[in-house]
Order: sequence, then structure tokens, then C-alpha cells
Amino acid sequence: MITNFINKQIPNLIGWRRSFHQEPELGFLEYITTYKLYAELKKQGFSVYVGNDVMDATARKGLPTKEAMVALENKAKQWGVDEDLLASMQLGMTGVVATLDTGRKGDHVAFRFDIDALPILESTLASHYPVQESFTSRYENVMHACGHDGHMAVGLGVAAFISKHREQLKGRFTLLFQPAEEGGRGAKAVTAKGWLDDVDCFYSGHIGIESLPIGTIAASTKGFLASKKLNVHFQGTASHAGMHPELGKNALLATATTAMQLYGIARHAAGVTRINVGKMHAGSGRNIIADSGYMEVEVRGETEAISQYVYQEALRMIEGTALVHDVSWSIEDVGESEEISCSKETIQNIVSWCQNGTYIKEILPKVTVSGSEDASIMMKRVQAHGGKATYMLFGSTLNYPHHHPAFDFEEAVLPVALEAYVNIIMGGSSNG
Repeated sequence: MITNFINKQIPNLIGWRRSFHQEPELGFLEYITTYKLYAELKKQGFSVYVGNDVMDATARKGLPTKEAMVALENKAKQWGVDEDLLASMQLGMTGVVATLDTGRKGDHVAFRFDIDALPILESTLASHYPVQESFTSRYENVMHACGHDGHMAVGLGVAAFISKHREQLKGRFTLLFQPAEEGGRGAKAVTAKGWLDDVDCFYSGHIGIESLPIGTIAASTKGFLASKKLNVHFQGTASHAGMHPELGKNALLATATTAMQLYGIARHAAGVTRINVGKMHAGSGRNIIADSGYMEVEVRGETEAISQYVYQEALRMIEGTALVHDVSWSIEDVGESEEISCSKETIQNIVSWCQNGTYIKEILPKVTVSGSEDASIMMKRVQAHGGKATYMLFGSTLNYPHHHPAFDFEEAVLPVALEAYVNIIMGGSSNG
């Protein structure tokens, strides 16, 4: 039954993936993406929620400018997004939650799939598979360079299975298509809406991260870092650089000095730390003492305590450098994630339920990774309420790393990931 279903779904999986890849959208700007998901989930017979039903608007972090949101809403309207649906998504209320209750006693199982893209100009190299198959991004400087296009395709495949086999299943199912994963911005707002509060089992996962052969899955991960994302602003005083440099307060020097100081933060003996200044700009002209500076910073730590250590040290560096250069400063908290601890029972179940798969060839109980994931916030909420949670990996050869202009994954991973989730659904229902 499972193999036949997946075989028939493969063309859909590839079609969905390529459609999402061609029309990528950044976090809290996923208007067309949300519409596509909504329409497909409605066809599958789910109760589908959008807008204020999906997120607590006040819990969002790192929102785009109002101008950017309005511009993308207008583009979505021209594209053909339903106007009533678009109205419910105004000012960044993107994302979809779909639920289905079988009416039979069993676990409440939740799956999370991230939907946002990255501000990257996609490669035009002839060797890039989306170029070869003509499904590269239609939008300049926006690209699915992390596999979220594949995650959404698999999520729709999961929905199709639940819909088709609902009479053979038990319990309730919640599918969370979460906006703004990049930068750790969306999960907290979805979680704050209460969707995870009575979930018994939570599953999420990622294509790639580690380059593994097709058919390999990991039942859990270890090593995701807790993180905080900061936008830092310095405000100085402009002056003529030749006539009265002494009257200026140089925000450019404060910004540049801070970047250097941040990389000098002492590492922590108790575990891994990371810090990165990913974007920086200052000033307005060569003959003007710069009166403003801006930088985008992230700190990470193996545990939340270590991440907090790096964060506090970063604040001390920022404040100290501002004082040295006699400029004012401010910080925006624009994202976060937590460390991940996968539930042991869930790992054991996945190994058991997926061991006889057709597409799955090898199951690794755990893989050590790096980076950060805001699904951690959802997992912590489930576990705090007595539920179980894990974060999986689905293997693919990666010729380029995530967040690279030529990133791509093997589409053969899509049926592997779908088979893993379908086996989890069937295994959970048989135990329910």
C-alpha cells in the first residue's frame, strides 16, 4: 500500500518542488507560497487555517519593512492570489496550518515544514540542475537555497497520504507550514498560538545538512546550536571630513571596530560557540564623517547558557565600542533558536517503523550536525507538555553547501522522506 502510494506521488512531489523553487519568497513574505499550499490542502479535505489563526502577530521577530510587505502583497495580487486570502495575510501573516481528525482515539501527531527562501542570487551555471531542467528562481536575489522547496513538497505528500487513508488511521494530525525559519523568526509566533500545546508526537526534519547517500535517513540529530540574531544601529554626528573632522562622531569607525571586537570574544570551555557579522554598512559619502552605522550579527552556543554567554559578551563589546567612539547605539532582537534534545522513544520508534522501507535503505539513530533550527522552539513546547519530539535528516549528495547560489539536492530524496513520514503515521496509528 505505502509503496504504491509513493510511486504514484513521485511526479507530484517533483512538480510541487519545482513550482515552489521557481517562486521563492523570503520570510513573512510568502504570500504566493501560502496560497499554493492553502489551495492544495483544501483539495485534500483538511481544515486549513491562515493569517491570525496561524501566528501570534506580536510574537513575530525580524519583520520586513512595511513597504516590502505591501510591495509583495501587490505582486501576489497581480499573480492571482485570492483577494480574501491575501487580506487575511496582510503585513506578513503568512504560513498555513492544516488539521484532520480521524474521529478515532489516538495520538495527536504534528509535522512541521518550513516554507521560506533566502536572499541569494541563484547560479546560472550550466551544471546547476535547476538550470538544466528550467526551474530556476524567477526572482532576482531570492532563492530556495536550503531545501525548503523540497520540505513543502514532502509536506503536501504527507497530507495526501493522510487524506487518502484517513479511514485506516487513528487520532489527529496537524501539519504546520511555518514561515520565516531563516533567522529563527517564525516558529515562536506559531508556537505562541497554541498549536503545539496538546501534541503527543512532533516530527520535523531537513533534506541534506550532511551529505549522505540517497536512502539514508537519521531518526534524530545532535548539535544544533542555540542562537540569537541581532540588528545593531550606531548613531553619530556628521561633519565635513576636511574642514571640521573634530566635530564629527564617527559611526563607521564604531561599526567596523565592533565587528573586529566581536570576533575576539573568548570561546567557552563548556562547549561550541559561534559569532558572525553577516552584513554591515555605514556612512553616506567619502567627504562626510559617517553619522550612522548598521550591522547584522548572530551568536550561537552549544547550549542556551553558552549562547547567552556569547550574547552578553557581544552586548558588552557593542556598548564599549560605542562609548569609545562617543556614539549612541541600539539593538533589535530579530530571531532566536534553542538547543535540540530529541526524545529517545521517538528515535526507537522511527528505527522500528521504517526498517522495512522500499526507498529507505539505511536508518541512522542519530547524526551530529551544526547550524541552528527554530523548530527547536516547537519541540521544547511539545516536550514541556509531556509529548515526544524529534528532528530527522533525509540524505542527499550535496555538491554545494546550504545557502550557496548553486545549492541543490537530489530529487530522489523526496520519496525517501515521504516514506519515512508515512511509516511514522502508520506506525503511530497501529500503536494508538
